[in-house]
Amino acid sequence: MSTTDEIVAINQLLARYAVTITQGDIDGLIGVFTPDGTYSAFGDTFTLAEFPALVAAAPSGLFMTGTALINLNGDTATGTQPLCFVEHSTHDMRIGYYNDTYAKTSDGWRLRTRKMTFIRRSGEHDSGRPHAYEAPSA
Repeated sequence: MSTTDEIVAINQLLARYAVTITQGDIDGLIGVFTPDGTYSAFGDTFTLAEFPALVAAAPSGLFMTGTALINLNGDTATGTQPLCFVEHSTHDMRIGYYNDTYAKTSDGWRLRTRKMTFIRRSGEHDSGRPHAYEAPSA
């Protein structure tokens, strides 16, 4: 694949992330990650096993993402993607960006890690206040 083809493939993966989470398709959302994939936000890191409860605890709405800036390095890559989330019932917004790592697998490109950074009204960039979701005790 050319560099352009690789970047298009990663951006299609990220589009699949935004569409599946907007539509509440948890299996589709989990499918964009590597089996050891994680999501970080609100000061915590979550594994794929925690995704169903995490998504259920979060507000639902529209995930509008911009084109990611991708840095390829063979079968791995890093990237940053802007996000504007609009909550469905109030149209309140959260804005920020994802910092990602990607891995090329036998099934194509997948997210390995995704970390959310919020942009606050103050202009501060941070990982946020603790989430309403509480991880089950081990």
